[in-house]
Amino acid sequence: MRFGVIVPQGWQGEFDGWEPARAWARTVAVAHQAERLGFESVWLFDHLHTTPEPTDEITFEAFTSLTALAALTNRVRVGHVVLCSSYRNPALLAKMAGTLDVISGGRFDLGIGAGWKEDEWVAYGYGFPPIRERLAHLRDSLEILGRMLGAGPGHATFAGAHAGVTEAINVPRGLQRPRVPIMVGGNGQNVTWRLAARYADELNLDGCSPEELRAWLPIIHARCEEIGRDRTTLALSVNIWHEDLEQPGHARINRLAAFRELGVSRAMGLVHRSAEHDDALEMLAADARAAGLELA
Repeated sequence: MRFGVIVPQGWQGEFDGWEPARAWARTVAVAHQAERLGFESVWLFDHLHTTPEPTDEITFEAFTSLTALAALTNRVRVGHVVLCSSYRNPALLAKMAGTLDVISGGRFDLGIGAGWKEDEWVAYGYGFPPIRERLAHLRDSLEILGRMLGAGPGHATFAGAHAGVTEAINVPRGLQRPRVPIMVGGNGQNVTWRLAARYADELNLDGCSPEELRAWLPIIHARCEEIGRDRTTLALSVNIWHEDLEQPGHARINRLAAFRELGVSRAMGLVHRSAEHDDALEMLAADARAAGLELA
């Protein structure tokens, strides 16, 4: 099992009271440290202001920030946990993804989901449509992303209920082949997991425990089997919430080892202390190795 680091960007209050230049310098420093320590990837959340309540504090925008981190690192893969499909036109997102994959040297994973944080949607003018509509938009986005990033004729056309393209050109479409990997994020068993099975290379589960994952595995496998997909071709990853990732010693090691034993291919998480303390990631790397995880 590979292991990634969600670097501080302010969404969970880790930069409250900081000046922006100092905060950004720390974001970069944590990404560099993650790379030095052998972590597989660095990630950002796609959120627009702080949680749980919006405050007048720093939250760096996800796509511009990740593009900068891609240019400032050399080995780690880079991605979002996960992009909200409705925040960006999906055709433009495909163009952005292809460009970012080139900038990163072929290290970008495109994580995407339906979105959930109502206060952000309303504040930024997106409204807040019901979950059925948000999932339908995600489905249209995945269709467009697959056509514009994939190895098709080069001119993508698709007419969905919520998004469409007509002879859309996407050059460059990235360096990775057959395309930039797509990771669908979410815990919705009926729709999200079916979308992942149909469109994605990876399903990212949010904040689940090893016990929950064990109970969910047969359902995830069934979603693949429904469409005749080999279930082993859909990778599983877990975003471990900071409350669980910051457990001391053996509790953290045991959690990581349990996910590895369940067949999780990749985990990632934010350690709040990494915003101010270098030893936070050093200790996490040591515990990851003790749990049998793969670090470079």
